[in-house]
Amino acid sequence: MIRDITIGQYYPAESRIHRLDPRVKIVCTLFFLVSLFIQNSLLGYVIATVFLGAVIWLSKVPLKYIVKGLKPIVILLLFTVVMNLFLTQGGKILARFWIFTITENGLRTSVFMAVRLMYLVAGSSIMTFTTSPNSLTDGLEKLLHPLNRLNVPVHEVAMMMSIALRFIPILLEETDKIMKAQMARGADFESGNIIQRAKAMIPILVPLFVSAFRRANDLAMAMEARCYHGGEGRTKMKPLKYKAGDRVAYIVTLVYMVLIFVIGRFVDFRLWIF
Repeated sequence: MIRDITIGQYYPAESRIHRLDPRVKIVCTLFFLVSLFIQNSLLGYVIATVFLGAVIWLSKVPLKYIVKGLKPIVILLLFTVVMNLFLTQGGKILARFWIFTITENGLRTSVFMAVRLMYLVAGSSIMTFTTSPNSLTDGLEKLLHPLNRLNVPVHEVAMMMSIALRFIPILLEETDKIMKAQMARGADFESGNIIQRAKAMIPILVPLFVSAFRRANDLAMAMEARCYHGGEGRTKMKPLKYKAGDRVAYIVTLVYMVLIFVIGRFVDFRLWIF
């Protein structure tokens, strides 16, 4: 399960998505995530599926990496589906047993919520898979630059987010090593109920926190040794500049958002649900 977490990982490849400006990928990802909530019809999700599938194909990121990132949310996904399936009322009754009732609205809502959750994770994963942490930091800092006028430490915020993203795969790898070391000493993380498994994870937390604090201290000392004093007066070795491909990506995303908005506001969703 630890190895299945793909948040913060970068997949190096030569693709059109990799070559896009990080600001474009951040903005387009936000638009895509918003588009999942402004419509609730089968046609809208078909268009979202085509859009997401085209982005994955252009990114040259193997589909197995995207599917791998969905494994950690299986429990959350099942919980969401079950809760919406049995608690959402309205529409024709499809099945009834004991105190539970499954209706058309409940079935439709549970399916759409499951698809929405999977697309949220997949869309966010594409951004991190195709954007290095340094580029992501530069893009965030550039997008949030107007907040400097409000005395918001934009550079420091972007730096913290970049460091957090960098530490995610490092800490996951450290956790995997600690678990293997504990299992070699007889620890059991597989058997028992949820409470017993949670208790079995306690011996992992102490060495993990020690390792995390040690790495954070080493990083702080390295930054001080290099005379890092924040973003004021700093320049960029590779300044961000929009290119033709970035403008095309904005236009395509804008057209997609217009389609989703029109479908969500003006198309009768009852004509496009199962």
